[in-house]
Amino acid sequence: MKVRTVKIESSWKEFLQEEFNKEYFSELVAYIKTAKSQGKVVYPPGPLIFNAFNLTPVDKVKVVIIGQDPYHNPNEAMGLSFSVPHGVKIPPSLKNIYKELNSDLGISLPQHGNLTHWAEQGVLLLNAMLTVEHRSPGSHKNIGWQNFTDAVISNLSEKCQGLIFLLWGNFAKSKAGLINKNKHHILMAAHPSPLARGAFFGSKHFSQTNMLLREMGKTTIDWSIDD
Repeated sequence: MKVRTVKIESSWKEFLQEEFNKEYFSELVAYIKTAKSQGKVVYPPGPLIFNAFNLTPVDKVKVVIIGQDPYHNPNEAMGLSFSVPHGVKIPPSLKNIYKELNSDLGISLPQHGNLTHWAEQGVLLLNAMLTVEHRSPGSHKNIGWQNFTDAVISNLSEKCQGLIFLLWGNFAKSKAGLINKNKHHILMAAHPSPLARGAFFGSKHFSQTNMLLREMGKTTIDWSIDD
């Protein structure tokens, strides 16, 4: 696949040009097209696959939150890690993120799960896999997306300065080796999933992130979610 055919925000198209022109990327695109031609349902919808990039241009990135898989139920995945569209029930992990947000910053519990407001302020909500098949978690784990998103992380680490990476859970923590700790900040915590039995609570990553941003002279994130 030639880079010009990828529908992604222009700064990312330039930033990741080498990846788009590699053979693995052409192969993963072909895999998804074949799956759809066989009648399989793939989430998120095509226009939202690169939503995280389209909402957060390269020069706007301040914070990176790494998720794993898109949601695999109908109408949930929207191309932003942990986020769901308005009108969709808030998933359990996001409920716990909101509880920590309330405890950490006193922000009222939001009534919806759309995190676009964060993305527009420079929070790159990056899933390691950008697609998944209907009700089949991890189904696109090995088709090449991790090559791509690992390259995103590595390129951000190499070409940017002073980013804050929030790594929640063991999968996200496994990406720490891609990040230059001398140039960037890494905050780790348990995954917000209920399966972690509340270990995520008390991490205070939201207040810590804003403290670090202030120390670097950057505008802080308004973590509130408007209703």
